[in-house]
Amino acid sequence: MFEHIKNKFPFPKEKWRKLLSSFERMEVPAKTLLLQEGEISYNAFYIEKGIIRAWYNNDGKDVTFQFFLENTMFSSLESFKKGFPSMVSFETIEPCILYKIKKPDVEAFLEEVYDNPELRTLFMDALFERIFDYMKHFFSFIKDTPQQRYLNLVKAKPEIIKRVPQHYIASYLGITTVHLSRIKSKILKENLL
Repeated sequence: MFEHIKNKFPFPKEKWRKLLSSFERMEVPAKTLLLQEGEISYNAFYIEKGIIRAWYNNDGKDVTFQFFLENTMFSSLESFKKGFPSMVSFETIEPCILYKIKKPDVEAFLEEVYDNPELRTLFMDALFERIFDYMKHFFSFIKDTPQQRYLNLVKAKPEIIKRVPQHYIASYLGITTVHLSRIKSKILKENLL
């Protein structure tokens, strides 16, 4: 289950066993709130099955900020690391199988990572990959039209288009569901995909 993480971080087997024993398996239904905006995050999660969305409240309207798919770890990084109230909520979109790990166990793992220059580099690369995703999404709102944002999403993450309800995708793109329907119709008419 954690093979892709093991491949990224080549620890000795005994250290992996210790880390893996720290995870608690959870099966949760769709629409389960894992962390509420404003709460402090004391856990990180690994997704075995399902999709999670990160969202925030903007004047009573929830705005989807990011999606997390299988084989991904997530948490509210600023809250988890610094103890700040989370700027986002995390909610399951589908029934999920998750593995939860507590902050002290993650900190012990990170100490092991930081003591090894090769592992530290691999960890920082993985962290910057997530930050780069945030930056691409942010810059897309500045330079791309909603149609281009949708086309980029279709090409980069087709699983989201197949599995996520349209109102969450519209929110993620910064448009209404009506506008999303118009974009999809135009794309079909012009055969852009």
